[in-house]
Amino acid sequence: MRIRRVLSTAALLAGVAAAPALLGVAASPAFADSSPSASPSGDDSAPTEAGTSFRTATEVEQGRQATAGASAGDYLYWQFPADAGQRPTVKATVKLPEASKRGASETWQIDVYDGLRRRQACQYGAQTRTAGPDASSVELSCTLRTVRAWAETWANDPLPGTYYVRLTATGLGGADLGLPTSAELRVDSKDIGGSAAVDGSLARPLVPGIAVTSEQSDDGAEEGADSKTATLSSLRPDTSGWWSDRWVWTGIGGVLAALAGIWGHSLTRGRGRPSRIPPGA
Repeated sequence: MRIRRVLSTAALLAGVAAAPALLGVAASPAFADSSPSASPSGDDSAPTEAGTSFRTATEVEQGRQATAGASAGDYLYWQFPADAGQRPTVKATVKLPEASKRGASETWQIDVYDGLRRRQACQYGAQTRTAGPDASSVELSCTLRTVRAWAETWANDPLPGTYYVRLTATGLGGADLGLPTSAELRVDSKDIGGSAAVDGSLARPLVPGIAVTSEQSDDGAEEGADSKTATLSSLRPDTSGWWSDRWVWTGIGGVLAALAGIWGHSLTRGRGRPSRIPPGA
């Protein structure tokens, strides 16, 4: 009896050790399907200009580098989509004019806004940098907080939808205004996964132009003709839906808890009721 109990306990321990590996293998296709891809599409063309306001911001897909030529003192605007569970990182490189043409050092700054035009704080990165008189370029970066699928109305958490990037020089002297410059911008994201999942989601991503387009389409054909100009962004984030890898780890925890309970019961249960002694023995 004791040998049989030891063998059953060893089998349960082997099942507990093998459960995570088996479930991980079974869940690997789900991970591959749920993780968003930051690779560019088949179109190799990249934006070569930037907008001058929120309404004219140039659309940039993640993983693609955009370039733009401008003059010192101009405001350059781009926009990109971001989905829940992503942590976007915006990097910009500004090529400055020749040192002989510049009067003094220049300070450049990059700002990121969400679809509601709320300025988002950078989790880390050099958001503002000052280029010395002899510098030929300046590099800026801003890593946002992880995009959440849902948040309270009073919170300023980043939500799925369109994000705006504004690049400009601050504190320029009169001699430096109007000098030709060029900028490069690239947005990449890291997929955080189920650790950033929350119990809730937006009905629609924060993409400007959706509400305006729906209202104009209900008023009539004449007003609906202006819906194309009202839609500010044609890029949409790939909504991840209800699935996340948190479901897999929850299932693994449930299986391990069940196996641990069976194993504990097998260790703590009694030897059973003793056989009755026949009367008269």
